[in-house]
This record gives sequence, structure tokens and C-alpha cells, in this order.
Amino acid sequence: MVSGGHFLAFAALTFLMVVVPGPSVLFTISRALTVGRREALLTVVGNATGVYAQVVAVAFGLGAIVQSSAAVFTAIKLAGAVYLVYLGVQAIRHRRKLTEVFAAEVRAPSGRPLSLMRDGFVVGFANPKSIVFLAAILPQFVDYPAGSVPLQILVLGVALPVIALLSDSAWALVAGTARAWFARSPRRLELLGGTGGVVMIGLGTSLAVSGRD
Repeated sequence: MVSGGHFLAFAALTFLMVVVPGPSVLFTISRALTVGRREALLTVVGNATGVYAQVVAVAFGLGAIVQSSAAVFTAIKLAGAVYLVYLGVQAIRHRRKLTEVFAAEVRAPSGRPLSLMRDGFVVGFANPKSIVFLAAILPQFVDYPAGSVPLQILVLGVALPVIALLSDSAWALVAGTARAWFARSPRRLELLGGTGGVVMIGLGTSLAVSGRD
């Protein structure tokens, strides 16, 4: 089983990795500014789930494949990049709808929360920053003589989605509060939607051209 010392050491390293803003943080901020805190928090939950899906994949062999195969790494990275660009384009196209949201209270469709969580899941699972971190660092904290390596990875890996959930939620709340200022002006709202879309497109583009570091 995983020792307390190993878990705390990995959690501390994970915290240092998470607090440096990366794709998930920027995506969360864009979502909070564009659609609000509640929606951003649902995105954060989906993102954390996607990150833990990476942990599961590393536990059962994907980590070794990503480390050894440039093609697999590139495929994961490009999938996340394309999805971010798509979401950015959608945000720009529908930026004027932000005014309508504030003009009248509209009950969100029942499937909307799942859609927001799905978006977060895709971005979290395709985040090259965390998959490379997990593939390269997580196995180093495993006590191989203790056996049950996949189980140890699954237990250690809990630290990443939990810390990411807390950190990203804080970003979402702060950004969501700033959104209230934009809500006072329809023109600000259109600018907000367009800017959020541009940020997501820029983030997707940067992911597409980034390396493993």
C-alpha cells in the first residue's frame, strides 16, 4: 500500500505543478468570465474527472506509451488543442447572447450541466501538461517491492484531481466575481464573450505547437 510519506511528497509536488497556471486554469477563467461561476465550477468538476481518467490510463499502461511514443503524445495534445479552438470559435460566434442571458432569467436545459462537465472532461483528459507530469513523475513515487503497482498509482493520483479541483474552483470564483462588472454594460458583455473566445483559441493554438516540457 502507499505510505503516508510517499503520498504527501507527491501531493506537495502536485501542488507546485497545479498552482502554475496552465490549460485547465486558463480554460476555467475563460468559462467563468464568459458564462458565469456556476457553469465554470461544473467545468472544473468535469476537468478534475478528466485528469483522474489520465491517472487511470497511466496506472494501466498509457503513461509508458506516452513517454515512449511521440505520435501518441502528439495525438492527445492535438485533440485537446482542436477542442479548445472549437470552443473559442463558438464563444465568439455567440458573444451577443450574453446580453440576453442578463436581460431575462432563462432556465438552463436539463442537459446543460452534463455538457459543461463534458467540455471540462475533454480539456482535462487531453491536457498535455498533466499527462506528461503523471507519466514521468507519478511512477517514481511507487513502492514497487510492495506490489499492486496500478493500485498504488490510483491512490497516489487522487492528489492531482483533488488539488486541481480546489485550485481551479478558486480561480472560477474570483473570475466569476469579476464578471459582475462586465454585466453592467451590453457592450462589455460582447467584448467579454469575444475576449474569452480569443483566449481559448490562443490556448488551443499554443497547445498545438508546444512540446513535452
